[in-house]
Amino acid sequence: MKEKVILAYSGGLDTTAIIPWLKENYDYEVVCVCIDVGQGNELDGLEERATLSGATKLYIEDVVDEFVNDYVLPCVKANAVYENKYLLGTSMARPVIAKRLVEIARIEGATAICHGATGKGNDQVRFELTIKALAPDLKIIAPWRIWTMASREEEIEYCSKHGIDLPFSADNSYSRDRNLWHISHEGLELESPSNAPNYDHLLVLGVSPEKAPEEGVTLSLSFEKGIPTSLNGKKMSVTDIIKELNTIGGKHGIGIVDIVENRVVGMKSRGVYETPGGTILMEAHMQLEELILDRATLTAKKEIGNRFADIVYEGKWFTPLREAYQAFVDVTQEYVTGDVKLKLYKGNIIKQGTTSPYSLYNESIASFTTGNLYNHHDAEGFINLFGLSLKVRAMKMASIDKN
Repeated sequence: MKEKVILAYSGGLDTTAIIPWLKENYDYEVVCVCIDVGQGNELDGLEERATLSGATKLYIEDVVDEFVNDYVLPCVKANAVYENKYLLGTSMARPVIAKRLVEIARIEGATAICHGATGKGNDQVRFELTIKALAPDLKIIAPWRIWTMASREEEIEYCSKHGIDLPFSADNSYSRDRNLWHISHEGLELESPSNAPNYDHLLVLGVSPEKAPEEGVTLSLSFEKGIPTSLNGKKMSVTDIIKELNTIGGKHGIGIVDIVENRVVGMKSRGVYETPGGTILMEAHMQLEELILDRATLTAKKEIGNRFADIVYEGKWFTPLREAYQAFVDVTQEYVTGDVKLKLYKGNIIKQGTTSPYSLYNESIASFTTGNLYNHHDAEGFINLFGLSLKVRAMKMASIDKN
């Protein structure tokens, strides 16, 4: 019997060309696995395409809820944002995809896993670190680091020579990655940071702020222990909340980010991300934490959130450090419960009021009117002690200058 290889399959030109390439160069039996993380109609017609291209079998695995509950939610709780802008849409999805590839490899008795990530991107790192962490015995094949094909035209010609005549186009288009949380765009005019994005041509999930309605919309989100539980008073799963927020947020131009980011492999790359629902969810969560977390915890959590984002971006999900950071974050979420009201208007998210039974905001203390818990005169002694080191240094420097 031939050895089996598990191919991470999307149905696009790259992974279609990989099927005959694997059979020709390795004499493998190719088992295709498409992981559904919420990419919508991109899954249509995949079984026929995979079989026509020479695959023995196709798995289509729905892991949307697992993706949301086990990967998205920890990042929301951590307020994990890479380089202050990127909400980690692709980064969060890669470990759950690779994990399922490993699980199918065990079911099929495969000896290798193949992916179609390029040798310039982050995804090769994310896929392979996960596979190494979960199945160090499996061989990893990355055709883009091996084969000599360098263009879509060459891939189409290769497929044609192997009897695969599918309606692929050699026309250039954006390179996109989509899941329930976001869609990313790279290529074309975005390859030069000097160019403005062609939003009329580019956007998929929504519209630009300029084309959003003239009248905004107000919504409310409820959280329990850091987890969103209802939207506009209606109890919903987190998956359904994200879906609904994507629709509402997209309509009002929310969550469009144009970023030049630092890839793991060392280069800078420019992309546009659409994350309408995720942007709203993260903003609501952060507004709730403002009320509830004490100053020291909030400061530490911001630092951990940045580190957590780096770990996820670098593909190090299945590591002890990620588990440790997540454990810290989970403790901070014990009392992150309450309601957040927001107004969406032409790309902006505007506060409309936040409440929580665990709020540390005390109006009696914070008010300009003197309350029982705060004596203005106490501030003088506090400032004298708090600034003592500054005063001592200033006195020393004055003495040095005098001499």
